[in-house]
Amino acid sequence: MGYLIYTDIFATKGIEYLLVIGFLIALILFWRLLRGSEIGPEAAGAESGSYAPGWFLVPDGLYFHRGHTWAKPEAGGIVTIGMDDFAQKLVGKPSALALPRVGEVLEQAKSGWKVEVDGKTLEMLSPVQGEVVAVNEEVAKRPDIVNSDPYQKGWLLKLKDRRLNADLKNLLTGKLARAWMEDVEDALRQRIYGDLSAALPDGGVPVSGIARSLDPENWEQVAREFLLTDQ
Repeated sequence: MGYLIYTDIFATKGIEYLLVIGFLIALILFWRLLRGSEIGPEAAGAESGSYAPGWFLVPDGLYFHRGHTWAKPEAGGIVTIGMDDFAQKLVGKPSALALPRVGEVLEQAKSGWKVEVDGKTLEMLSPVQGEVVAVNEEVAKRPDIVNSDPYQKGWLLKLKDRRLNADLKNLLTGKLARAWMEDVEDALRQRIYGDLSAALPDGGVPVSGIARSLDPENWEQVAREFLLTDQ
């Protein structure tokens, strides 16, 4: 005598669906944990009002040059300047910083300082003009500070800018700076992932030293393109 065995296929499928949903939830939690560890507590709190929906921090109250340097106006026409979050992630951990001396005069959008990484030297553009009145000696001794805290402890120079208002008009701040950085991120994602970038919501968090990931043999040229010093 045969037996009729009844299998509830909906119950079986239900278990499969639950497993898939559980996997997706675990993946999302892991991704958030990864994103949090990548940004880090120091960088995430680099500035009140920091804007970081994607890969790079864009703090409020700062003015950005398209060569990925920033300026922060202080009292008495003093301006604090440094390299932005994109720049430090682009080049990675520097072995040395060649900073100008107090008394030297910098020009806006001209060479302001040099970053040495893996035996290569990269110039960075000064976001404003002015006379150097202070140099961050701590960063000169420990260049890796620009990686952990590019907007506060990682500042590089203070300048006396006698045409500050005119210089600031050539820089990006607020919504314009955020929109610009989003465009930079989109271009970078396209370069890293190609056609796949549109299918990846975040495209993965880039490691420190993005330029080397893009082109290990000619990474310094890649960096110069983004820093606008490839001419």
